[in-house]
Amino acid sequence: MSETARPAAGITADGAEADERRSWVPMIGLFLAQVLMSFNVSALPISLGGMVADFGVAPTVASSTIVVYGLAVAALVMTGAKLGQRVGWVLIFRVVLVVFAASSLLMVFARSIGWAIAGQALAGSAAAIIVPALVALIAENYRGGQQATAVGSLGSARAFSGMSAFLIGGTLGTLVGWRPIFLITLGLAVVVFVLSFKLRSDRGNPDITIDVVASMLIGAAIVLLTLGFNNLNGWGILLAEPGAPFSIAGVSPAPVLVVVGIVLGQAFFLWTRRRTRQGRVPLVDLSVLRRPTERAAVYAMFVIVAMEAAVNFTVPTYIQIVQGRTPFDTSLAMMPFNLTVFITATLIVRFYGRFSPRAIALFAFGLTTVALVWLAFVVTNDWETLPTIAGLVVFGIGQGALVTLVFNVLVTAAPKELAGDVGSVRGTTQNLASAVGTAVMGAMLVTTLSLGIGAATQEHPELPAELVAQVDLDNVNFVSNDDLRAALEETTATPDQIEAAVALNEEQRLRTLRIGFLVLAGISILATLPASRLPRYRPDEIPASAVGSD
Repeated sequence: MSETARPAAGITADGAEADERRSWVPMIGLFLAQVLMSFNVSALPISLGGMVADFGVAPTVASSTIVVYGLAVAALVMTGAKLGQRVGWVLIFRVVLVVFAASSLLMVFARSIGWAIAGQALAGSAAAIIVPALVALIAENYRGGQQATAVGSLGSARAFSGMSAFLIGGTLGTLVGWRPIFLITLGLAVVVFVLSFKLRSDRGNPDITIDVVASMLIGAAIVLLTLGFNNLNGWGILLAEPGAPFSIAGVSPAPVLVVVGIVLGQAFFLWTRRRTRQGRVPLVDLSVLRRPTERAAVYAMFVIVAMEAAVNFTVPTYIQIVQGRTPFDTSLAMMPFNLTVFITATLIVRFYGRFSPRAIALFAFGLTTVALVWLAFVVTNDWETLPTIAGLVVFGIGQGALVTLVFNVLVTAAPKELAGDVGSVRGTTQNLASAVGTAVMGAMLVTTLSLGIGAATQEHPELPAELVAQVDLDNVNFVSNDDLRAALEETTATPDQIEAAVALNEEQRLRTLRIGFLVLAGISILATLPASRLPRYRPDEIPASAVGSD
C-alpha cells in the first residue's frame, strides 16, 4: 500500500503515551456500564422459559422482549449520541442510568408480557445513550495506551456479561425464578451511577442541533426493518398468513415493511450527505464510514452480532422449551461458549501487534464456519457431550476475536471528536443485528419445523390424519415433550400413538436445530467477503488517510 503509516492517535512516535496515566477507577464504572447492558441482553434468553410459564405466551412472543430492546437502541442511538453532545456526556449518562434502573424494576414486578416488553423498551431507550456515551467518555478520560486498553475492555465486558448472566441467571432461574435476575441489573445501575462521579466532567455544546428529519428517517427505517423481520413467521414470508394484520394484494406485510425500511434507510444517507454538503451538523458524521475498511468493519460487525444473537436464542430455546430442562442446565450448556468468548476477547489484543485486522478476521470467520458445520453434525439431545462442547468452544474463539477486533478498527481510525459518532454507529449496527438475528432465526426455525413435521406425519402411518388434525401437528411452534403429551392425552390418541408423536417431536426439532447451524455456517462463509476488506496494517500503524481525510 502507498499510504504512509503513522502511530495511533494519542501515542507519540516512540510509543510513549502523549498524556500522563489516569486512575482506572472511572473505567471501572464504564466497564460495569457495558456489563449492565450486556447482562440485561444475555439474561433475556435465560428468562424465556420463565416468562412463557408465568405469562402463558409462546416462546416467539416472549422473545419480543429481546427484539424490542434491540429495536429501541438501534432506532434511537444516533439521536442519543447527538443529545449527549448537546447536554454533556456525564450528565446525560447519569440520567439514563436512573432510567435503566426503572426498567429493571418493571421486569421484577411485571404482571404480563406487556410489562416485560415495556421494561425492555425503556432499557433500550436508556442504552441508546449509554452506548455512544461509553466511547465518548473513554475518549474524554483516557489517552494513548490507556485509551486502547479501555476500548478493548468493552468487548471483554460484553463477553464477561454473557458468561456471568448464563451462570448466575441460570442458577437464579432454577432455584428462585427469572425475576430476581433483574435485581442484578438494578444493582449494577446503582453502582455505575455512584462511580460516574469519578468521571472527568465535560460540558455540553448547546449550539449542536439535532437533525429531526434524519432522526425520524433512521428511526422509522429501523422500526420497519425490525418489525418486518420479526414477523416473517407470523405474517408470512411472502404470502399473507391468517395472523397477518393486513395484506397487500395477498402479499404479507412483513417483506413489504423490510423493503420500505431499506428505502427509508437509503433516504437517511442521502439526507445526511446533503446536510453535510450544506455545512450543517448531521445526525451522524458519515466520515467515520468514508473508507472501505471502515464500512467493511461495520458489515462484519453486523454478521458477528447476528450470529451470536441467533445462537443465544436458538440453544436456550431448544434446551428449555423443547427439552423442558432448567435455566441452570441452559447456563451449563452455554458456559463453554460464553467462557471462551470472554477469554478470547480479553486476550486477542495481544495479537494486534503481530497480525493485521484482516488476517485475524479471516482466521476467526474460518473458525466460526468450521465450528457451526461441526455442530450441525454432532449435536444431539445431550448437550454435555465432548463433541458438542468442542464445537461451542471453537465457535467462541472465533466470536470473541471478532467482537473486539472490528470495534477497535472503527475507534482507532477516528479522531476524538467523532467518538460519539463511532459509538452511535456501533450501537445501531450491533442492536439492529441482534434484533434481526433473533427474529430471522426464530422465523426460520419455526418454518423449517412446520415443514418437517408436516412431511414426517405423512411417513408415520401410526399417526392418522384425524389425530394430526386434533393437535394440529402440521402447524406447530416449539413445544416441550411434556406439553405435547398433555395435549395428546386430551385427544383420542392411544399410548403408542402418544409415544410416536413425542418421538417425532424430538426427531424433527433436532433436525431443525441442525439445519439452523448449517444456515449460520453459510452466513459465516459469506462474511469473509467484508472481512477480506479490513485493514492490512496493524493498529499501531494507522495510515494518515484513515483519520479525518478523504
